[in-house]
Amino acid sequence: MSLNLLIDNLTNPALLFFILGIIAVYVKSDLEIPAGSSKFISLYLLFSIGFKGGQELSHEAFTAEVLSSMIFGVGISIIIPLYTFFILKRYMNVFDAGAVAAAYGSVSAVTFVTAVSYLESQGSQVHGHMVAIMALMESPAIIAGLLLISIFNKDESQKIKKRTALSHSFTNGSVLLILGSLLIGYFANAEQAEGIKPFTTDIFKGFLAVFLLDMGISSGKKLKSMVAGGPFPTVFALIVPVINGTAAAIATGLFTSDVSSRFILAILAASASYIAVPAAMKIAVPKANPGLFLPMALAITFPVNITIGMPIYYWLVLNT
Repeated sequence: MSLNLLIDNLTNPALLFFILGIIAVYVKSDLEIPAGSSKFISLYLLFSIGFKGGQELSHEAFTAEVLSSMIFGVGISIIIPLYTFFILKRYMNVFDAGAVAAAYGSVSAVTFVTAVSYLESQGSQVHGHMVAIMALMESPAIIAGLLLISIFNKDESQKIKKRTALSHSFTNGSVLLILGSLLIGYFANAEQAEGIKPFTTDIFKGFLAVFLLDMGISSGKKLKSMVAGGPFPTVFALIVPVINGTAAAIATGLFTSDVSSRFILAILAASASYIAVPAAMKIAVPKANPGLFLPMALAITFPVNITIGMPIYYWLVLNT
């Protein structure tokens, strides 16, 4: 089943467009996405993810278990960037360390979808509030990454005063958009949401494909920096997700016995964002190198999670 999931996702058009972007660079093509269009697509993706998460959240009853799951999800999306940043900072500059930490604290929507398919293959169903938790986990990691960069950046020309770092992080356009979209999606009724569904849902995958094409081009131009950085980025991308997923799979047993919820929270902890965080960092931290955090999240962590990660986390949930 893991091999089938791997094949399905390796033939996913969005992923293939990312690869096409890298190929375009290496064959020295003049293919590029205009800067203005690229920024618009980044903002669109953040808006769509936030709005759909808010809609899902509005349909859920707030039981103690749902609330505990939300607190746990938001909590790990803050803890993971904090501990990984200080590891990363030993091997990378502050901008890259913050961006990578944010990516691994945040979540991958494609990995989430794959996890849902895995659950269905095991005869289980995902609960609706998990979609909202996925959306809620995007912003805290971005905020944590921006705060860490703001606090530890020694470049005075790029320095943000510590007393204004928190305010800057919340008012950053990318963070404000995803949080604002989440609230708007929560308060919009079903009829109102249906009216903009063609924009928020139907064209999402198309824009995602173009966005990943752009990210592929950006990564292709800077991919050598990941290789030049030695084995550390690859080792990090292989080991840290398994540690995060394993810890979450075990820890969730403290507040819920629901197999599907525990499994989804584990895979969210193990996943790394290659949509929301790159979109945010492209706008907020242009000095961060997408040739590091994108290949780490997409080319290494993603395949590891859908091949060996999911069976490990599912087994842990069933046996702890």
